[in-house]
Amino acid sequence: MAGRVSLVALEGIPEAKPGDDLAALIAAALDAGDTPPAPRDVFVVAQKVVSKAEDRYVDLAAVQPSPRARELAAAADKDPRLVEVILSESDDVLRVKPGVIVVAHRLGFVMANAGIDRSNLGPDGKNRVLLLPRDPDATAETLRRALEARYAMPFGVIVSDSFGRAWRNGVVNVALGAAGLPALIDARGRQDRDGRTLEVTQIAFADAVAAGAALVMGEGGEGTPVVLVRGAISDAPALAAAALIRPRAEDLFR
Repeated sequence: MAGRVSLVALEGIPEAKPGDDLAALIAAALDAGDTPPAPRDVFVVAQKVVSKAEDRYVDLAAVQPSPRARELAAAADKDPRLVEVILSESDDVLRVKPGVIVVAHRLGFVMANAGIDRSNLGPDGKNRVLLLPRDPDATAETLRRALEARYAMPFGVIVSDSFGRAWRNGVVNVALGAAGLPALIDARGRQDRDGRTLEVTQIAFADAVAAGAALVMGEGGEGTPVVLVRGAISDAPALAAAALIRPRAEDLFR
């Protein structure tokens, strides 16, 4: 791994619209800026801009809540229509409290409210919600290939989102999707400085890069949904972000 990492939020990326070519938007910002890309740069792209480009909007006015959704909505103090959308994106409901429904998302993530978002959706956002991307790993791979074809150099791409954690307050950026870099580095079998063999150590490399990118990406209205990360290099084999999802049999919280 590198001894120095730099983080640059790309300026000038417009509000994403359904059908937008995200690689072209990123390339335009790169070409207009003062930080030309270099081999093995990593682009961290906010989930929201991906979801908007993929038209992952749902109009709540068109949603008919089921009896189960109404029951959970009463317990969580939420709009039954929103709860119906949460259920449609989830494989299991794990916990319900006022203000939050913790679910196992269909993509495998354990998260609040299925990652469904209502912020920064524009003037028409009152009755709209935004879902997670359909396949974040596939999106990351598509972006990686398009950017590499344009600039003729290798890149990594991470699709990121902010998650809460079961044992700590606050949210932190994590990788929903990854391509061109090792999302997870398995250090088991290596030796520490004292010659002891590591038995359980696995490094969430893509999560670490995503968390660093959030320092300049922001969490609100900053309008900089793509961060160029330079120096976050590992020679471990590339591995998609799906490798970060802990199997249910090993999940001590379920």
